[in-house]
Amino acid sequence: MPVTRPHPETTMAEVPRTVGEALRWAARQVRAPQPRLAAEVLLAHVLGLSRASLLAHPERALTEAEAAAFARLVARSAQGEPLFYLIGEREFYGMPFKVTPAVLIPRPETEHLVDAALEWARSRAYRHYGPLCFADIGTGSGCIAVALAVYLPNSHGYATDLSEEALAVARENAARHGVSHRLTFLQGDLCTPLPEPVDLLVANLPYVARTEWEALDPAIRNYEPTLALDGGADGLEVIQCFLAQAPRVLRPMGAVFLEIGAGQGAAVTALARAAFPRAVVRLLQDAAGLDRIVAITH
Repeated sequence: MPVTRPHPETTMAEVPRTVGEALRWAARQVRAPQPRLAAEVLLAHVLGLSRASLLAHPERALTEAEAAAFARLVARSAQGEPLFYLIGEREFYGMPFKVTPAVLIPRPETEHLVDAALEWARSRAYRHYGPLCFADIGTGSGCIAVALAVYLPNSHGYATDLSEEALAVARENAARHGVSHRLTFLQGDLCTPLPEPVDLLVANLPYVARTEWEALDPAIRNYEPTLALDGGADGLEVIQCFLAQAPRVLRPMGAVFLEIGAGQGAAVTALARAAFPRAVVRLLQDAAGLDRIVAITH
C-alpha cells in the first residue's frame, strides 16, 4: 500500500500568481526526473488546459482557488508522490488511462508486450481462424487488455486480477475506450478465474525480487501497489505459478506473451520451455536492448 505522509504546508502567499512565475516556483519544489515538465503537467491539469495553451500565456493570472490546488499538488510531488497519481492519468499505447494508487502506473516498455501480441494475433487472422479470445492476467489498470481490444476488433478478452480495486479502475478504462462489451473482468488468482481456454495469454506480473526491494526508486517502492510488484524471494514466484497454470488454459496453436525483468531472460525462458516443451520460446528485447518479453508460440 502507498505510504501516507503529511503534506508540507504551503501558504498561498508562496505561490506566484501568474502562470510563468508559478511554473518557475514549482520547478524548484517538485520531485521528478524533469522538474520543469512535471510543473507544467501539474499546472495544465489544474487549469484544464493543454501544455501548449498553458505555455502560450505565461502572463495569465491564477485565481486563489487555482493557486491553492496547484500548491497542494506541488507539495505532494515534493514528498515523492508520482506525477501520474497526482493527475490521475497516464498515456499508454496512444490512449489515456485512469490510474490510482490501486494500480501500477503503465510503463512505455510494456507497449512492447502489446506490439508482440498484436503481431501474433494479426498473423493468426491470415490463417482464417475465427474470432480471437484472449486473457490479460494481472490486468491492473486494464491498459493491456483495453489496447488489445481496441486494436483487435474481432476479439473478446478476459482480464483477471486479485484486487477488486484494480478491477474497478480497469472497468472504467474499458468503458472510456468503448470496449466494455468485449471485455470480461474477473477477480481471482492468475488464470484460475478463466471460464474457458483462450487463444492468447498476455501478462505483466510482479517480478521484483525481495532482495531488490530497497534499491527500487522510492516513488515506486512507497506509492505503487506492492501486490503488483513483489515477485517473491527471487522475483520469479508469481511467474512460475502462471506458467504452471498456462498450459491448461491455452487452446491448441495458442500463444503466450509475458513481460519479465531485464535480468530474468534465461531463467524465465527455461521455465517456459519446461511448461511448454513442444512450443517455440523466444526472448524479445525492448527499445533499450534489454530482455523484456518471453514469447511462447507454436
